[in-house]
This record gives sequence, structure tokens and C-alpha cells, in this order.
Amino acid sequence: MARKLTAILSADVKGYSRLMGDDEEATIRTLTAYREVISVLIRQHHGRVVDSPGDNLLAEFASAVDAVQCAVDIQQDLRVRNTELPDHRKMEFRIGLNVGDVVVEGEKIYGDGVNIAARLESLAEPGGICVSGTVHDQIENKLTLSYEYLGEQAVKNIAKPVRVWRVQEGHGTAASLSSRGQAPTLTVPEKPSIAVLPFTNMSGDLEQEYFSDGITEDLITDLSKISGLLVISRNSVFLYKGKAVKPEQVSRDLGVRYMLEGSVRKAGNRVRITAQLIEATTGYHLWADRYDRDLQDIFALQDEVTQKIVSVLEVKLTGGERERLGRPPTHDLKAYDCFLRGEVSLWHFTKESYAQARQMFERALELDPQYATAYAALGWTYLVEWALQWSQDSQTLERAFALAQQAIALDEAMSQAHVISGVVYLWQKQHAQAIAEGERAIALAPNSAEGYAWLANILNFAGQPEEARGLAENAMRLNPRYAGPWHLFEIGHASYLLGRYEEASIALKRALTRDPEFWPGHFHLAVNYSECGQEAAAEAEAAEVLRLSPKFSLEAMRQALPYKDQDVLERAIAALRKVGLK
Repeated sequence: MARKLTAILSADVKGYSRLMGDDEEATIRTLTAYREVISVLIRQHHGRVVDSPGDNLLAEFASAVDAVQCAVDIQQDLRVRNTELPDHRKMEFRIGLNVGDVVVEGEKIYGDGVNIAARLESLAEPGGICVSGTVHDQIENKLTLSYEYLGEQAVKNIAKPVRVWRVQEGHGTAASLSSRGQAPTLTVPEKPSIAVLPFTNMSGDLEQEYFSDGITEDLITDLSKISGLLVISRNSVFLYKGKAVKPEQVSRDLGVRYMLEGSVRKAGNRVRITAQLIEATTGYHLWADRYDRDLQDIFALQDEVTQKIVSVLEVKLTGGERERLGRPPTHDLKAYDCFLRGEVSLWHFTKESYAQARQMFERALELDPQYATAYAALGWTYLVEWALQWSQDSQTLERAFALAQQAIALDEAMSQAHVISGVVYLWQKQHAQAIAEGERAIALAPNSAEGYAWLANILNFAGQPEEARGLAENAMRLNPRYAGPWHLFEIGHASYLLGRYEEASIALKRALTRDPEFWPGHFHLAVNYSECGQEAAAEAEAAEVLRLSPKFSLEAMRQALPYKDQDVLERAIAALRKVGLK
């Protein structure tokens, strides 16, 4: 029999039988999705899935450091995904890790090394990690973690007691959480901070969901223009849609002192909105009101709610902020209705949903040719179409720019239009203009996570990665429950440009757990690994680039990537050529 020393990870689901008994189909769907996430992370940390019977999963690694970092990343990723599930459907894994001698038979491994990992898994808390003394000895000073010693534990079918340690995330000294591409522990800032939870649709008609969602987004957009506030982004707060949550939980999850919640009832030409402002840290209700108005007064109503929040929280507005607040985006309610319907489709990120959104925005502009917000939103559909390579036509980018300029001509304070203009300037390699537009966007909407992320992207290509990294971290603070890869990707890109290769690989790998099909993440990981001399890992990432973008070519990248410093570009191309890309 062949034998070897290896690091073993064993995982299973806490309460799996109960979950299956409650809803078998939903449990299988969740398990399948979570197992895919876990498998991707294991591969990214240079491990191998050995077996996955039932709700169990067994994997092995050549490195204890890789195994533990993988376990931490698994638990952090699943923790985020569990926020989207009701409490009784959350699926929590327990993980145990051991380094030991195993018997190898084909693709399988057996022996005490595996048995100990399985026993440690049973000692872990749901969502937690336990490691053996042999693992702890190898990782103690190598990861940003701390460990609680649980003593020597007698485990079934193992002659000698096993030293056991519980992993505690985020308290070590090797590196800061943000340097590892993860959101820092959220603390409530000194200035007023608020989360606007999705308003409940009380119309008795699911078709009206778009309207209540639109009211929520409009309030977030208006509050985001106020520099004296910290406002959580739409992406993070909509994770709570349809869920009963306690204010204290919202405060902990999002790092805010206040929350606004309410409801919308629309019937014919009348609308009723209720709103209440709560001190989330204590659950104390600061203010509540109900508004019954004609639908024609919807914008004045929204402004009244915004102004009341500003007053109660004693926020001082600048002159420009006073002028921008309360300005109705359109006087045509049918155009506004089309805009709200299009806005809902923007959050699905499919080619089909964006085509639907575009039709709605075009209809809104037919009804009101002076609707600046609709021009910006329509321009956004073209920018995303180009960025996600749904279209290879260069005129797609030009169309996005033209629409953004139309929006700015009608309303110079349209932040999203400046974001679009900045991105187009970047890809035209006009770096100074791109930075100016990005900075203008943030000045107009100082709570726009989207604005910070795009300016980070611009600054990375313009040769200012330190500033880019700070902006990406700002975006993460405003969007702390981010699900997509973008914020982490910009931190990884910046870390690579700063020569911090280990931090770059961690951030980029975590970005890919959020979207394994995000090919720029694989592209930059391939560059990063190649420059570190990790050729096998670089070749694997290069293969992913080709799988996701079969027409990829280095010459096309040379022409397209807008690095201001051509030496950076040539270095990246040389790194990719070294691992077989052409």
C-alpha cells in the first residue's frame, strides 16, 4: 500500500436531517450550490476533493496553510450566502482539519489521519473550524487568525487523545483583514449612518413590487448625495427584502446606527407611504409618519421623507446638496413608471434582462426627452453590454458615452453619467479626463459604492494603485454585503501592482468565489502566479481564461488594456506568454 503525509479537510452540514425533513428539494438545491462553491475554493487553494457522500465532503492539500486558509474562506463565503436564506433554511458546515499519514488507494485516502479530521469536524461549531495540534504547529504564525485551545480530546477509535484548537478569524497579526481582500470588522462611524431597508409592497399585487423597490432606491439615491451621512448601498440592503429582521442585527451586519423601513400602497392615482426611522443600535423609534397623496406628488413626498431624516439626524447640508435634493427627475409619471420597470431588470445581469431594461428606458425617453436619469440608465446598459463582452462593436462604447453626455447636458449633477464618461475615457486611454470624471461622480454622490469602485478601476490603470485600493475599501464599507467580485477584484489588482503578490492572490481568489466565470479575475491571477514562479497555478488560470474567452489573444490585450505605464502592460504580457498564452 502506498502512503503519504497530507493535510485533510473534512466537512459536513449541521442539522442536515432536519433540513431534508423540512424541504427535501430546497435542501438538495442549496447543498448542490454550496458544494460547488466549496469545490471551487478547494481547487483555488491547490487542494483536491477526494469524496463527497451525502452532506459530507473530504479534501486533501499538500500544505496545511492552504488547507486552513481554504476552510476560512469557505466559512466566510457561506456566511454571506446564508444571509440570503431564512433562518430555518440556512445551511451551516462544520469543518475539521488534520495533518497525518494516510493510505492511498487510487483516488481515495484512508487511515487515522482521515478519521481524526472527521472527529474534529464533529467538535466544530456550525460555521466553525477545529484543527489538530499537528495543523496548529504548522500555521500558528502564518495566517491572520487566532486560536482557542480546547485541550486534549478523546476521539472515537483513536488510541491517544488529540490536541484540538478552535480557529478564530480576524484577530492575528500577520496582516490586516483588508489586506487579505476581506471586509474589515464593521464599526458604527461617528457621523450618522443609515440603511434604508426595502419598503414593503402593501398593494396586494405582486406586479407592484417594482414600484415599492423604486421608492426604496430613490430614497437611497437621494440620501447618497449627502456628504454628512454614511449610506449603505442598494445591493446590501436588498438582501433583507421580504425578511423580518431586528434593528440590532441590521446594525451589526451593516455597521450603521440608524435604519429606515416602511411600506408602499399604490392604488389608481393615489399612493400611501409609511416610514419610520429607528435607532438600530437600540431599537428605539425616532420618528414615524404616514403620507396619503396623489401619485402626481410622489417626488415631493420622497423629498419630504429625505428632509425629515436630515432634520431628525441633525445633518448639515452643503449649498450644493440643498440645491440637488428635491429636484424632480421628470414631470411625466408614465415616463417614471417605465424607468422603474427598467431599473428592476438592471439587477439580473443577463443579456436578456438588459435588453428589457433598455426598452423601458427608451420608452421613458420617448415620453420625456428631457429625462436625464433615463439617459444615464440607458447609457449604463450599453456600458455593461460592452464591459461583459455581450457586444464586440466599438460603437457600443461610443453610444454609452453619447448618452452619458446627454444626461450631463440636462443635469450636470447626474453622478452615474460621470461614472460612465470616466470609464469610456479610461478605455480611450485618456487618463486625466477619466480621473476627473470619476472624482466628479464621487463629489456628487459621496455614498456611491459604484462610484468608488469605478474610480478605483481607473486609478489602477492610471498607475495609482495605493489610492485605488483605498477607494475599493471605501466601496466595500458602503456595500458590506457585496456578493459580486468587483470590489475584491480591484483590491487584488491594486495589490498586484504594488508587488504584494500573496495579498493579490488571496483577494482575486475570493473574488472568483463570488463569480467563478469572471474571466478578468483568472487573467490577473495567471499574471500574479506567473510572476511569483508558480507556473502550475498560472497555467491552470490561463486555461480558465481560454475556456471563458476562447478568442483571447495577447495582442488584443496589448491593444485594449488601458495601462498608462506601458512597462506594466508588457510585463503582464510576458508573464502570460511564459505560461502558454498567445
